[in-house]
Amino acid sequence: MAIHYVCRHCRTYLGTIRKSDATEMQLGLHSLTPAERRDIIAYDSDGEITVRVTCDYCKQALDNNPELSLLASPLQ
Repeated sequence: MAIHYVCRHCRTYLGTIRKSDATEMQLGLHSLTPAERRDIIAYDSDGEITVRVTCDYCKQALDNNPELSLLASPLQ
């Protein structure tokens, strides 16, 4: 099992954790609400997980231009 991290805005690949015994508690995913889980975490048929987060570049762009958050795909 692998856990892949990608930016939810620009879709940049950020990294992979290949530790099969990593728990949701260790990854910090345990504190997400059910709605946040559906929005952030995707599972594929091979048992791999994709976690959509915001990269540093997109975070800075959104912090400097908050109006971008009103767009469906602000940084593509």
